[in-house]
Amino acid sequence: MNRRNFIKSKVAGTAILASSGLVCKANAKNPPAVNEHTSILDVDILVVGGGSAGHVAAIQAGRLGAKTVLLERNSQLGGTTTTGGVCFPGLFHAWGKQVISGIGWELVEKSVEIDGRKLQDFTKNHRSHVPYHVDLNGQLYSLLAEEACLDAGVSLAYYQFPEKVSQVPEGWIVDVRGQGVSYSLRCKQIIDCTGNATVVGMLGFERLRGDERQPGTQVVIYKGLDMAVVNKNATQIQQMYNEAIKEGRLQKGDTWSGNVMQPIRSTRGNVNHIFGADSTDAGTQTQTNLAGRKSVLRMLKFLKTIPGGKNASIDRMMNETATRETFRIKGETTLTVHDYQHGRIFDDALCYSFYPIDLHTKDGVVPKHLKRGVVPTIPRGSLIPKGSKNLMVAGRCLSSDRYANSAARVQASCMGMGQAAACTAVLAAKSSTTPQEVPLDDIYSLLHEHGAIVPSKS
Repeated sequence: MNRRNFIKSKVAGTAILASSGLVCKANAKNPPAVNEHTSILDVDILVVGGGSAGHVAAIQAGRLGAKTVLLERNSQLGGTTTTGGVCFPGLFHAWGKQVISGIGWELVEKSVEIDGRKLQDFTKNHRSHVPYHVDLNGQLYSLLAEEACLDAGVSLAYYQFPEKVSQVPEGWIVDVRGQGVSYSLRCKQIIDCTGNATVVGMLGFERLRGDERQPGTQVVIYKGLDMAVVNKNATQIQQMYNEAIKEGRLQKGDTWSGNVMQPIRSTRGNVNHIFGADSTDAGTQTQTNLAGRKSVLRMLKFLKTIPGGKNASIDRMMNETATRETFRIKGETTLTVHDYQHGRIFDDALCYSFYPIDLHTKDGVVPKHLKRGVVPTIPRGSLIPKGSKNLMVAGRCLSSDRYANSAARVQASCMGMGQAAACTAVLAAKSSTTPQEVPLDDIYSLLHEHGAIVPSKS
């Protein structure tokens, strides 16, 4: 290419990058490359969805030197931890030792430290899983996740999503749409971290979803109540709550346990059940959000009528109702509840997962704790859609049955999946192969190098 054409291509490339809405550091080591002949942005790894699995996957891919783009339909990273408001991710520890580490844990530790908090003693054994959750500042976490992406050279694309995905010999062509932007990416590997396996569905690979879904939660914390008066009148307030349910002023699910003191005393806000919650598309997410907000408003109006509740108000409420379950992929391997409860260590295990079986229903939730010493694993085959090439998932849409999914869907497990999927996808991209064919020892070596904990059969 002569100097004039070179300069012309660079100017065109800058225009394409600007019009795409991609954001990366000016001195990024590995920005998308612009193909001068086709006006398509060339990248190695496309991560779709910046939630618990997605932002970790993108950071890992970027740190490995891969040209990485992260598409996120919302305005921030972190998913359940930030947008969903469950800012107490877990579980990274089991039976007195750490089982999930790496990039997710790095960000959690940093968030806790900067916020002036302290981590609890994880060597203590509790019957409940609740003490092992790590309380953190969700908005601070989103800032740190974003910084880590940019530092790793990841190109961030907020308010954007794949409209069409086509298979080509070198991988995929992805048509991207968003708020005022439209462009195409050519990538070698895709990691679908949407939670709904959106890309997998677009490509026609099999997804699973039952007629019934777990209820979602509109995270909310109330303030302004006179707790001395409330506690003194707890029995009367419960009776008032029961009467309000009968009269239709409140609905079942406005507290998930039926105990009115739960939302009053909660400092975490995970207090209600939004039945039928669905984040499959814009329409169902809108209906889910409306239902969540109506539930919060019903409860607030009720709280203002109880003894000590005259000044009740909302301290914090998330702008989106968090969903627990939509689609799961049909993968090369399906993680079953038997596998999970018995701590099966798969031959191709990429990371650990640890949480009680935690299926939320219309009657609430009663966690089924794992037997002492049991730590389940996530196999590579559960992250690969059956029959696919150059495509992986990470997060709650992994191939699993409903009961196993109710445990594996939590944040720490999704972070571990995201990091493992990224290592696999980058190795596949570099060797021009597909994720299923990457040698496991190569994946394990990279994971060890980047601080992750690899399952061991010993």
